[in-house]
Amino acid sequence: MRILGTCVIAAIVLGSWAAHAQMTDAAYCQALTAKYREVTGGTQNNQAVAEAMDQCAKGNTAAGIPPLERALKEQKATLPARN
Repeated sequence: MRILGTCVIAAIVLGSWAAHAQMTDAAYCQALTAKYREVTGGTQNNQAVAEAMDQCAKGNTAAGIPPLERALKEQKATLPARN
């Protein structure tokens, strides 16, 4: 019984940690989007960046973050802090 209780507690802790990591990725994706808009004055002529922003909006941070980071680095912009 004690082992089962320990496993349940571990599952709860790991589950909440995973949810927090996803929220952090979503927030970072949105921060990258905002930074790109700031750097470019709100103009958006890059199809890859448009798609990355759309992926962020849909919650697909794995597809959205890398292209946005690349585009900001090409603009020689400082990336937002990733908390």
